[in-house]
Amino acid sequence: MPVDYLYRLEQIQPSDRSLVGDKAFYLGLLKQQGYPVLPGIVVSAAMLQAFLEKIAWQNPMLTDLPHSSLHVDVDQPQQLQGVTQQIRQAILSGEVPEAWVVAIAAAIQDWRRLEESSGENSGQALIFRPSFILQTLDSTVCHRTSGLLESHLSGWSQEAIAQSLKQTWAELFRARSLLYWQRLGIQLQQINLAILIQPIESAIASGNVQVSPDYLDIQATWGLGQAWVNGEVVPDRYRIHRQTESRTQTLGSKMYAYTLALAEDSPVVRYIRQPNQDVSPSTRPALSEDQLQSLKRLVQQTAANPAIPLNLEWTLCQFSQQQPELYITQAIPQLMPSSLHQEADQPGEALQPAHPLAPQPTLLTGTPASGGTIAAVAWVCQLGETLASIPTQAILVASMITPDQVAGLHQVAGIITEQGGMTSHAAILAREMGIPAVVGVRHATQRIQTGDRLWVNGDRGEVHLALGEQEFAAHQVKTPSFPASFPVPRSALSPQPRSPKIATQLWVTLSQPQAIAEISRLSVDGIGLLRSELLLMTALQNQEQGLSDRIAESVQPFVAAFAPRPVFYRSLDLRSHEFPHLTNFAETNPALGLRGTFSYQINATLFDQELAALRQVQQNGYKNLHLILPFVRTVEEFVFCRQRVEQAGLTQNPHFQLWIMAEVPSVLLLLPDYVRAGVQGIAIGTNDLTQLLLGVDRDHPQMQTVFDQHHPAVMRALQYLIQTAQQLGIPCSICGEAVSQHIEIIESLIRWGITSLSIDPQDIERVHAAIARSEQRILLEAAINSTS
Repeated sequence: MPVDYLYRLEQIQPSDRSLVGDKAFYLGLLKQQGYPVLPGIVVSAAMLQAFLEKIAWQNPMLTDLPHSSLHVDVDQPQQLQGVTQQIRQAILSGEVPEAWVVAIAAAIQDWRRLEESSGENSGQALIFRPSFILQTLDSTVCHRTSGLLESHLSGWSQEAIAQSLKQTWAELFRARSLLYWQRLGIQLQQINLAILIQPIESAIASGNVQVSPDYLDIQATWGLGQAWVNGEVVPDRYRIHRQTESRTQTLGSKMYAYTLALAEDSPVVRYIRQPNQDVSPSTRPALSEDQLQSLKRLVQQTAANPAIPLNLEWTLCQFSQQQPELYITQAIPQLMPSSLHQEADQPGEALQPAHPLAPQPTLLTGTPASGGTIAAVAWVCQLGETLASIPTQAILVASMITPDQVAGLHQVAGIITEQGGMTSHAAILAREMGIPAVVGVRHATQRIQTGDRLWVNGDRGEVHLALGEQEFAAHQVKTPSFPASFPVPRSALSPQPRSPKIATQLWVTLSQPQAIAEISRLSVDGIGLLRSELLLMTALQNQEQGLSDRIAESVQPFVAAFAPRPVFYRSLDLRSHEFPHLTNFAETNPALGLRGTFSYQINATLFDQELAALRQVQQNGYKNLHLILPFVRTVEEFVFCRQRVEQAGLTQNPHFQLWIMAEVPSVLLLLPDYVRAGVQGIAIGTNDLTQLLLGVDRDHPQMQTVFDQHHPAVMRALQYLIQTAQQLGIPCSICGEAVSQHIEIIESLIRWGITSLSIDPQDIERVHAAIARSEQRILLEAAINSTS
């Protein structure tokens, strides 16, 4: 077996990077410097190439696969699926040369012997992690896949090792993988896929650390990281100032932990999910104070080397009877360290950069409001300035986004604001448009100048300034939109139908018309919340002649595209600080001011125009349009609105339903009275409900850590509303950010009796999967209980 097929982490040289991939390269860098990294060997990219060359391909277009570009028409789903199935089947059924498997088994023999020397089965297995790098024409560029290529668990037998090798290689040839590469314009032969093999066993805790010049942001959860990766738990969060060591912390909701299940006489190893029944997962941290301090010291040590700017993933394990120990499981480069490509002249200089990196860019941090990354030039908008002149694909930097600026946002590539939180207009619009956004970035309009080169990470809440030309060019390679106007989840593009079926209705929340056609083709059951404020900004510029016609013209495309599925239009809720040109007055506390249905009682003119527009859509032949009243404080307000709805003729359509937003706590206590007054359904607005229950300004950047939509008070309110609605025989939906931010609450919502969930478009696949898992568990429990 050629010697360049296998590498130990402690032996990797800079010249090996293209063969071992970035995941292995950076872990090797840390291990050679004495940091706690589990032992590992790397099956190089050369082994995959040699394996593919040995396959007797039946399809002529695949005969030169290792060296061909394999250009498949990814816009033809049947062709894409057929080709990828042929390749994957050939790989999975192929024979890995025995000499290769024997060499790998010999290389890991010491790990196995260590486990057996303890005299007990420690539950240790192997994990095969894809580790790859892309070779471009001018340089080697690091790309993270964010889960595109999955890792595989394995037992210790040679049979298990061979099977896991093939499964990991086959990841490269999934339909979604080829779609991704071709959308980026990357040829198959540019991808060097290696495999990092390491021992793995059930952990006490795991998590990650994001490192910035000022802070360490730590996340931690019980057990292995699967629950966190799957979105089934909310991890504990710590922010520690690197100089003063002051910290803030928020305990998450860690209802489940993942461990390993090992079969006695089988190569099969799998993750199993277990409930945390012996602790209070919302109040007990995953890390003790001593363990947290140990983790902090470890990260500070790695961060002290400015030539290795890395974010880390870690695990806390206990081998045999030893004390629990921290291990680094992944090291993620923050920027493109071009100097690391250079080879060391002397053996003793292995993995030491020949030259320091270019100066690190300034880093600003805020609240991650919409996921994704983008590198583009900045365009700074000062207060009162319009967006008419903003260039296409610039990153908008503003103090805040007002609804009247919505029309100018469709050409921006990302958003940065000084004000606002996860529920601000900037955050909501960015998620709907599928562009990265960071909000609550202090002094952004002063620190950033128009024309600055920025890199925005909407997943971490980071804004990198003053990028060098190489770093800026590298970060400009980003995941493409499908299509560019709308963030259709990649899995939704898969040729395979989405399964399994779910009983809970899954609705989408919308406000912008640009992608109605694409969204309406997704497997959703309707529009659960059509936000009128952002939809009608253009129509409302002139409130005089023809306003109801303009509103009808704005609403009808949504109703037509989704017919016969329901569309729930929420009437206008104008807060004075967001709509100063419409409300014509200023308030000291607009969140509790003249808004919602109370404003209709003061002046019903605009509400009546909305009702006339909805009636016009009905008269155009559409029976699937319904109305939700916003921010209802009293039964009397509802009765006033119901009478005007009846006068407008909307109830002449027997299919029409009149709902209210359940976001003011008075609805929680008086829901039976509302139903007797004629309420036909409720949509729980978790954003305002959380704000009012906890007394927290949801738009205040510095209060985002205490704006907790998973707070026990909020959860009890949700349970009471859902169960009361069920008892009263009316449907109950939930909208707001609670479900997407705390996906682990879905099972509780379903158990309580929720009938539908309304979510942002980019969360459809993730929430659908969570609903399916929850419903399957509930059905299984019911079946077991019925037979016991």
